[in-house]
Parts: sequence; C-alpha cells; structure tokens
Amino acid sequence: MAEPDPDTISSGAGQRLGAPETLGISTLDPGHRPPAMPPGRHVTIRVRMLDDTEELFDISQKASGKVLFDLVCSHMNLIEGDYFGLEFQNQQKMMVWLDHIKPIIKQLRRPKHTILRFSVKFFPPDHAQLLEELTRYLFALQIKQDLYCGRLTCNDTSAALMVSYIIQSEIGDFEESQCRSHLLNNNYIPDQMPLIDKIMEFHSKNIGQTPAESDYHLLEVARRLEMYGIRLHPAKDREGTKLSLTVAHTGVLVFQGHTKINAFNWSKVRKLSFKRKRFLIKLRPDLNSSYQDTLEFLMPSRDCCKVFWKICVEYHAFFRLFEEPKPKPKPVLFSRGSSFRFSGRTQKQVIEYVRESEFKKIPFERKHSRVQYSSRVQHNSVVSNSPHLSASSGHSHGMVNGQKSLELCSHSPDGRLPSPLTSPLLNDACSVRTDDEDEVRRKRFPTDRAYFIAKELLTTERTYVKDLEVVTVSFQSAVGQDEATPDSLKDAIFSTFEPLHKFHTGFLREVEQRLALWEGRSNAHIKGDYQRIGDVLLKNLQDLKPLTANLSKQSEILLELEKACKASRRLEGLCRDFELQKVCYIPLNVFILRPLHRLIHYKQILERLCKHYPATHVDFRDCRAALADVSEVVDQLQGSLIKMENLQKLLELKKDLIGVDNLVVPGREFIRLGCLSKLSGKGLQQRMFFLFNDVILYTSRGMTATNQFKVHGQLPLHGMTIRESEDEWGVPHAFTLVGQRQSVVVAASSLVEMEKWMEDVKMAIEMAKTSNGPSSELLTSSLTDNKCPEDSSVEAESEDDMTAPHASLEKPTPHRGNTMVHVCWHRNTSVSMVDFSIAVENQLSGNLLRKFKNSNGWQKLWVVFTNFSLFFYKSHQDDYPLASLPLLGYSVTVPSESENIHKDYVFKLHFKSHVYYFRSESEYTFERWMEVIRSATVPSSRARGLNGKETHA
Repeated sequence: MAEPDPDTISSGAGQRLGAPETLGISTLDPGHRPPAMPPGRHVTIRVRMLDDTEELFDISQKASGKVLFDLVCSHMNLIEGDYFGLEFQNQQKMMVWLDHIKPIIKQLRRPKHTILRFSVKFFPPDHAQLLEELTRYLFALQIKQDLYCGRLTCNDTSAALMVSYIIQSEIGDFEESQCRSHLLNNNYIPDQMPLIDKIMEFHSKNIGQTPAESDYHLLEVARRLEMYGIRLHPAKDREGTKLSLTVAHTGVLVFQGHTKINAFNWSKVRKLSFKRKRFLIKLRPDLNSSYQDTLEFLMPSRDCCKVFWKICVEYHAFFRLFEEPKPKPKPVLFSRGSSFRFSGRTQKQVIEYVRESEFKKIPFERKHSRVQYSSRVQHNSVVSNSPHLSASSGHSHGMVNGQKSLELCSHSPDGRLPSPLTSPLLNDACSVRTDDEDEVRRKRFPTDRAYFIAKELLTTERTYVKDLEVVTVSFQSAVGQDEATPDSLKDAIFSTFEPLHKFHTGFLREVEQRLALWEGRSNAHIKGDYQRIGDVLLKNLQDLKPLTANLSKQSEILLELEKACKASRRLEGLCRDFELQKVCYIPLNVFILRPLHRLIHYKQILERLCKHYPATHVDFRDCRAALADVSEVVDQLQGSLIKMENLQKLLELKKDLIGVDNLVVPGREFIRLGCLSKLSGKGLQQRMFFLFNDVILYTSRGMTATNQFKVHGQLPLHGMTIRESEDEWGVPHAFTLVGQRQSVVVAASSLVEMEKWMEDVKMAIEMAKTSNGPSSELLTSSLTDNKCPEDSSVEAESEDDMTAPHASLEKPTPHRGNTMVHVCWHRNTSVSMVDFSIAVENQLSGNLLRKFKNSNGWQKLWVVFTNFSLFFYKSHQDDYPLASLPLLGYSVTVPSESENIHKDYVFKLHFKSHVYYFRSESEYTFERWMEVIRSATVPSSRARGLNGKETHA
C-alpha cells in the first residue's frame, strides 16, 4: 500500500503542504446563515460545548463534516469559527478531528451514540488576533478546561493568576468570604488547596475588571506558557527514548515530559510524511546545522502517525498560507498516499474577513458567570443598519477617535474595540429624516455658484469656532485650573486662543447675517445688494492681521505642552483623559495648529471666488484685495507651518509607539507610516513600518490596553539599499531593505503600495547621503541590537517575569482608538507626510443626506471632513460627533443606473461590501465633497492634483 507523501513545503507561493479541496461552505460566508442540508436520512448528533452544555443537531447522514460544523457555529453566532473544530473518539479509541470534506456517515460509526466535543483546534500566538469577544470567551473556556485536567502545566504563580481571572469573570469583584467559599466549592486546578490564599491575593487586585477584560488577561498569561495549546502525541526517537511530538503555529515541536527539547520551524521543514509507524521530517539543507537531512520518530501505530500528520498539514496550511490553496488535480489512473487535504480559510483570510465585514454584535450568555455584564451591543437594530460609521469603544462608553461617546457600541477584551472600523452607529433615530419637502424648500434659495462658495465659508467657520472652543473652553477647564499646569503654558494658550475665539465668534455672526440676507430670509428693512461676501472677508481679514503675529509661535506651545507633560505625571494624565473626551474628536495638538490651517482655507475660498467672478463684478475687487492680504500672511507662515506639522506628527507618533526614548529630536522628519508584511522564520507577519529621514522602525501592535505599537527593530538609512525581490522569494509585491547590519524582506498589500514605499525609501536614502540628519541617534529602550525578537525560534521569556503582579495587574489605561496608525493597521495601507499636508488643506463641513445600501429614506446629518475621516453630527450645534468613518481604503464614485438612486448630486462611498450614498444640495457642493474625499482615498502621487491649489478643472 502506498504511503502518504505530502508536497514539499516551500516558502514560495506556489508549492504548499497539503493543498485542500474546496468543498462545502465556509463559516465565513456573508450573512452567516445555516448551511443547506443535503437530502437523505437524518440523524441527531450530540455536541458538547466548551461550557459543558450539550446541544442536539439534526443532520443528514450524507452531509459533510463541514455542514455539521457550520450548524454549530451558526447556532452560536460565531464568526471566527475557523479556529475551532469538532473532535470525537474513533473506533481505535483515539481522539480525532471531524473531517470537513468526508460525509458524516463515513466518519461516525454510531452517530447517535457518539458525543462530539467542540474545542479549540488552532491556537494563535497572539490573542489580539481574535477579534470577537465571543471567540476570546470560548478560548478562555478552553484554557479553563486545560488547567483543570492538568494539560496546561505551569508554576504556582501562573496557575493562581489565571484562576484569579477566571473567578473574576465568574463571580465578579473580590469579597473575601465569598471568594474563599467559591474556591472551596469549585476546583480549577488539580492541587488547588495550597494556592487558595495566593489566588485570593491576585483576585483582590482585579477589582473593576469586566468578564471580557478577565478573559483578555487570562489569555495574555496563558499564551506565554510553554504548554499553551500543546497536545502531546507519544513517540520514540531512533535510540528508543520516550518523547512526545506536537505541532504549533511555528512548526513541529519535540517534548520530553513537559519540557520542550527541540523545535523545527516551518521555514526549516521541506517535507513531512509517514510510513507505517514512522513519522518523517525532512529538513532543508543547512550548513551550520548538525541535524541529519531526515529525522525519524516511531509512533505507537500507523493510525497514530496518520492522525498526527493530518494535524501538521492543517496547522501548516492555517498559519503559513496566505489564502486557501487550490486543490491538486486528480490523477487519471491511480493515486499515491492519503487523499486528506486541509479545507477551510487560513488565519490571514479569517482576520481580513472579520476586519472588513459587518461585525454582528449579537449578545451571548456567559453560562458560568454570575456577573451581569454584557459587552456585546444590545441594540441589534442599530448595528444592522450601519456596520461601518464608526466610533471606537471605551471601558463603559463608546468612543470617537478614542474618546468616550455613545453608549451604543461594543466592548472588547479590555474595553476596546478590535479595530476603528466598527462603531456605535447612526440609525434612523439618530438623525432627522428628510424628504422631498426639503428639496422644494431649497429651490427657493439662490443657485449662484458664489452663494455656495460663501456658504462653504459659513459652514467651515462654524466648525472652526467649535474647534477653538475645544481649546479655550474644554481644555482650559480640564487642565487650566490645575496646579500641575505651568503658568507659562496657561499664559501662552490663553494669549493665543482667547483673542482668536473672540474675533472668529464675531466674524461668524457677520457671515451668518450676510448669508441670511443673501437667501432673503431676513426681516431687515435696510435696502442694499447683499449677494456678495468679499467686503465681509476683506474687513475681517484686515482686523485679523494683528492676531496672526503670534501664530508662528505655536510650535512653542506644542513643545511647552510636551515638556510640561514630561515633567508632571498628573498633567500627562489630565491631557490623556482630555483626549478621550467626546469633544476631542481629533488629536489635541491638531487643534493647536488649527488657526494656521484656517488661513489656508480662507485663501482657497477667495481663490475660488476670484476665479468665478468676472472682473466687472461688484464683489471682485474686495475679493481680490482680501486674497492679496491673506496670501501675504500664508506665505510668511508657510515655512513655520511645515516645521510645525512635522513636529505635531512626531509628537503624535510618540504616543502610538512603545520602545522609543527620543523620537522627537531636531532634524528628524517623518515621511511615511503604514502596514507591510515582514518575512521571518514564522512566515510573513503583519508589521507597522515608520519611515523617517534617518531610520526605518518596524513594530507590531502591542498587547497593552493602550493598543500601542511595540518597536521590534530599527534600520538606519545611512548605507541602505533597496531592491524588488518578488521573484527571489515568490511573494507578491515583495522588496528587500538591505542595511549595513541587517536585511529585511517585506511585502506590500498591492503594487501601488509597493511603489509608494519604494519611492519614498529611495528618496529618504538619497536625503540621508547628503544631510547630517538628526543631531542624536534613535534610542529604543527595549532593544539591545537591531535583531527582531520574533526572528528567534525559541522565546527566552521568563514565566515568572511574565506573571509578576506589577506587570500583569496594573489597571489598564484607556486606549487611543481611531488614530491614523490604527486605521492603517486595519486597512492594511499607508499614508505619507505629503498625504497629511494635503489633508490639512482639504477640510469641509456641511449638511448631507445619507442613505444606506438597503434603506429607503434619506437622513439629514451635519458632516465634518478632516483627518482622513468623516465625522457625523445631528446638527452643527452639537459639541461632539456621534460617529466617524475613516476613509482610507474607500473609493468615491457616482452611483450607476442599476443602483436606482434617482436623485441629483449623489456620491457613493464604498469599501469591500460597505456602501453609503450621500446627497449634497448643489453642483458646487457635490464637486467639493468629491474633491476632498478623493484627497483622502487616492495615492499621494495622484492626490497632489486634487488639493486646494488646483480646483474645478
């Protein structure tokens, strides 16, 4: 009988280990409906869930294992079902996984008398990759089971710490008598009695944690243990020494007892096969290694060998492949080896699907918890309406851009959402419904293009005055009265922003009055030609000139604020808390630069008016004079504006990074940030890259409650070269960064992304050759050299260090939710400093009507476009947005005929399956919204032609 001989494992994209057939449906199909049942005799199958309850499923015997598995996932509303499987005891008394491709009748000899167990099948290295709270809850139940049966062995400290998180989830906050009684009546670990006091000590430090947070911390401890996710298969080596084999996301591991003695990473393995009882690992040639070319292990039986081989095939495919591999062609005459193939999505496909899909926030019941928390959204009708207009969530309230907001959105492990792409949502109840009566009313208003340009001045001035109030009212009330704030900082902010706020409040009032007269809605008895705006602009810009003298000093305010926060932990905390408030919908230091940005907007508006008016128009002379005045000021401040924007960006990035001591130094310039896949011993890993004029940093999203990115390594640009290497590695859109001490292979998500990165890196390398760069080198507190820790095949982390109370039991601080770094991470894209500069110029506010893809009516909203995002309000009087929609990755087009949108001035926003329609009131406003949104959704090389300097071709 021919023995199985699976395909050679290759680092290339073409050759795979265990290419599957693609039969059945996936648990990830849109809508997540129960699978169709094939005809035939039905049988009832019992499935024991992870909470030890049993469920019955009626299914056709001819159905494949996949159909039953999808029924179970559908029953639980489980989106990330691909991490799990159904296991059962076969005729040989071995625990095996239900094959998704084979019919059930060929796998279960006595289906009515077989109990299948729903269990975790694939254990990822990082539980942050589990995006749904329900998934993490199920993983926590699996860890609880593994602890109880002794499968997850660890030291006493780790065991006590994990039990403390379990009981925090089950009984809530610590109360001594209740906790002791609970531990005396419930066993969580084999020898629990001697550890009760230690468990109670840890439990007393968990006060305030929700069950979701406790699950998160439990998984954080468990994932670092050597026996995490380990399922041992007995074997012997050639000398007859008793060993155990197991498989993990990294490769095949060898244990002696409960100690790992060897590891064969997937990158080192060329082929896995078995012949009768012998399990064979063929390694790639390595001159520096003493290993033989082929390693041989003896297992108890051929069946044991085949079961373990199957698990290895599936683990390799799930964690190493980019996408579901194509099936091998069937042989014409006969086949050699096992017909078993991996069937299902890879981990990369699961993560991408969940991030891009409409999150189904359906409540689930924690069977073992007495704590009445529900971290999932209870407002299902709200969620179903708008999956993507987003505000991230906080511990107990929603968040917009990281600040607490609506009480409509879901929590995730430590009170945060997995991405800035899911949201509390605007539904019919959140905004005023409109109809054609609005259209009739609008037709009475002027239709001249100059009127709509003037109206843009009005709408954007309303937003600007609100932004000034964030600093003059909200921020000053939050920190201005606190003694931790230095008087010099208070004086600088007060002297700069108070006069500006007072002036622009009066200016806004004048613009509102002029527009009311222009529209004919005023009862004023004074006669006159009020269908112009240039005179109002000229008068006020001349009055504004004395106030602009201090604007070049705003970098001093930024640095003073940074310096004060460094000197005072209290002030730093106050500023952090303020940024989490609803009104602070964009980063605080962006508000500080708003007065400079506003001058650019005045210039753009006046340029449009001058371009529109004939020279004989009554308003032309005033507009031209006002344009000359504002252009003079903008030109004077342009140099300092560029420096301040770079400083602002460095200060902002500093908050997103862990492991950098002095990012903000003289001479350092930010160039680009974004997502790339880095090739390492574990395969391609998603990483966040930051390009500056002297160095490239690469990071991964940290496991902290603040969601910051942890620096893994740095690549100095001096002496660096870059080359395309797609053919070299067999990975699409790959290129190599060759440094003096280290080379890194990365892959972009698309050809366009690769070209943007390569263009900017080449430019930065040339800049590094001709300039001295920053005056001090980049120092990272967590790195001793430039080698990325992830490239090591054996983690050197100490279990005792990991479980130390000071590291694990700190109360997490609220995270920064919707920052550009996180949006790039979730959308797998990048932005450059050029993009940020264009975004500063392209800001817009106004009323829009919004419609979902499958809804009937239109809703009237006040919409603000800034920082690459749309922010949604009920009206312009609101102090904070209800929700936000980051636009990176979106496309803006006009609806096609087949979409049946029979209205004028409608544009369409779409990303993957998410579609939104927006109606504007005129041709001019339609053009402006299309223009500014394109500036946020197209590559920077194309966006340069779409900024305010080249309008209305």
